[in-house]
Amino acid sequence: MRITIKYEASWRNSFLGGSNNEPVPKNGREFLGSMTALGKKDAQGEYSNFIKREISKDTVMGVLNRLIGDQRKLYQSRQSADYFFAELEPHITFNDRQDRTKPINSEMVYIRNMTGNTDQNAFTGMIKANDPVFSESYSNAFWGVLTLDFDSLCQFVRQADYQIDSVVQFDPISVLQQLENLNALKAIDLTETVQLTLAVLQKTFPDVAYKITNDKIKPIELYCSALYLQIARLSQHHDVSKALTKSGGISGISKRGFTPKDFMNTYTTGNKKPIWGNPYLLKEKRKGEGEVTSLLTKANGTLDIQLDIPEETAKQLKERIENAGVSSFYLGKKGLAYIDGEIRI
Repeated sequence: MRITIKYEASWRNSFLGGSNNEPVPKNGREFLGSMTALGKKDAQGEYSNFIKREISKDTVMGVLNRLIGDQRKLYQSRQSADYFFAELEPHITFNDRQDRTKPINSEMVYIRNMTGNTDQNAFTGMIKANDPVFSESYSNAFWGVLTLDFDSLCQFVRQADYQIDSVVQFDPISVLQQLENLNALKAIDLTETVQLTLAVLQKTFPDVAYKITNDKIKPIELYCSALYLQIARLSQHHDVSKALTKSGGISGISKRGFTPKDFMNTYTTGNKKPIWGNPYLLKEKRKGEGEVTSLLTKANGTLDIQLDIPEETAKQLKERIENAGVSSFYLGKKGLAYIDGEIRI
């Protein structure tokens, strides 16, 4: 028995983790299409969230079940006592022939934000510039850490009695701008001075794993740690509780870096700004090719399904397909697919 399926614009990428061959998790399958997820590498150094799909045996079995009117998940059909293809699957083969006149297309698509992710660099509401953390007696000495040049910062870390006398009046926006300026500084060599400074910080914060690459470190890591060092020193003479979160941290700032949306969320009247969606693409640097951009792909072609089954069973299958009357359906994901011509026995 032979069934020929024509398909157009069949998507060859997936946005979801997990598999259709297993029960759907309570909160649904994991959405993997956000920009941050697409740009992350796994333990093997691969961009595993940019998932490519091809027609497989499971795809074919899903199509055959759809054609006879069975709309359950494939694993559900396979587990049922009345699964029509229970004894037939080993005798089913297929051949996917892509249309050479309509090659695989790469298209830019914009996908909706499914996970409620928020913008890393945006905020909503009015800014609370008069928040106590910017107007307390210790505020200038606290935020003044961010005004130090790098040599002075190293001296501040190593000398417990170092006094910061800053005349800069900080507010949420100016603090964020200064953090971003410091974050833009290039990594520096681990000179003797830097190593001595790091030694003090590592002794003070033994749980922090500073990121050292090629014997270099980003200055922002030292500046953020220095803020925590300063707040600890100031706490000996001031009530610094208003500068800290309930867990004892500095809002939006860790000992190695900062997150703009979390920082501003504390000092604005609105909530974090949700992302409406993002383009589905992957930008990666390949040796010998430079930067390569991969987009969602769509394919056109013909799927030939061969069933080496008894004639009587073939007639039963054909009758079920005709009774179900399925005119068109998805092949894999999206696109348009339909039976081409007569089903041959």
